[in-house]
Amino acid sequence: MTASSDRPESAVGLWSIGELAEHAGTTVKTVRFYSDSGLLPERARSTGGHRRYGAEALDRLRLIRSLRGLGLPVPEVRRIVDERAGADGALEDAVAGQLRTLGSRLSALRWQEAALRLVQECRPDERADRLRLVGALDTPPSTAPLARFWRAWLPPRMPAASRTAFLDAAVPTPPDAPSPAQVLAFARLCALVSRPCTPDAGPTQPAAHASAGARESAVLYAGLAESYELAGHHIRAGEDPAPGDALDCFVATYARVVGARDTPGFRGGLARQLAADPRLDHYWDLVAELTTPEGGVPEPTPGTAHDWLLAALEGERAAA
Repeated sequence: MTASSDRPESAVGLWSIGELAEHAGTTVKTVRFYSDSGLLPERARSTGGHRRYGAEALDRLRLIRSLRGLGLPVPEVRRIVDERAGADGALEDAVAGQLRTLGSRLSALRWQEAALRLVQECRPDERADRLRLVGALDTPPSTAPLARFWRAWLPPRMPAASRTAFLDAAVPTPPDAPSPAQVLAFARLCALVSRPCTPDAGPTQPAAHASAGARESAVLYAGLAESYELAGHHIRAGEDPAPGDALDCFVATYARVVGARDTPGFRGGLARQLAADPRLDHYWDLVAELTTPEGGVPEPTPGTAHDWLLAALEGERAAA
C-alpha cells in the first residue's frame, strides 16, 4: 500500500488510524475525536486494541470534515452522515439553519460595530449618554419593547387581526447594517417607550379610544391605514396638506366610528379633538431616522401621514 492510495491494499482490507489520517490529509487527533464522538465508527480492533477502519471510512471522514468546515455543529453532522434516505433534505435543512445562524451573528456584529463607531465619533460630553443608550440594547436588536408599548396603547378590545396589522406598520424593522445614527435612533426609541408613566403626565391615548369596542376599533384602524396610505402618495410627491381623497377617507373613518355624518360641523369638532389628542411625534421622528438610508429621503410614517391629514383638515376649516 502506498501513501497516495485512497483505498487499503492489505490482506485484511483495513486501515489503522494513522493510515486513515494520512489518506484524508488530517491528523490522528482529528480522526480520534470524530471516532470518540461517534461520527466515524471503526470496523474492528487489532489484537493490541488498535482501531481499524474500512474503505468507506475515508469518504465519511471527508464528508464530516467538509460539513464541520461549513460550521455545522456535531449533532447536525451526525444526522446528515447517518441518514441514508433523504440525505439531501437533511443537508439542505442543516445548511439553511446555519445560514440563519450566521445571518443573526453578522447582524449582531454590524450593530456592535455601528454602536462602537457611535461612541467613538461623538463628543466627549455626549459619551456617557451614548454608552447608557447603546448599553441597554440587545444585539441583534429586539423590537419587543416597541410592540409592548403599542399593545398597551391600542384599544383593549381591538380585534387581533387589526392589532397585528397596526403593529406591522408601527413597529419598524431595524436595518441589518445600521449606521451609527440609526443605532442611536433605535436606542432612543427603546428608551422612549420604556419610560414609566406618571399620574401627572396626562392621557396618552387619543379620545377615539375611549369608546372604541371591537367593531369600532377595527373600523377606525382599517380606515386610518387606508387614509395614511393615500396621504403617503401626496407626501412622496412633495404636496402641501390639502383637501382631497385622503382627507375625505380620514374624516369618513372617524364619522363611521361614532355613527355621525360628515358635515362641516363634524369636521370642525374633529379638528379640535385631534389637535388636543396626545402627540407621539418624537416616536415617528425616530422611526423616520431609523428607516431612512443614509442620504435617502424619509418614507412617510403613520405619524407623518396623520400630521399631514390634520394640517389639511385645519387648513380646510381656516379657509371656510
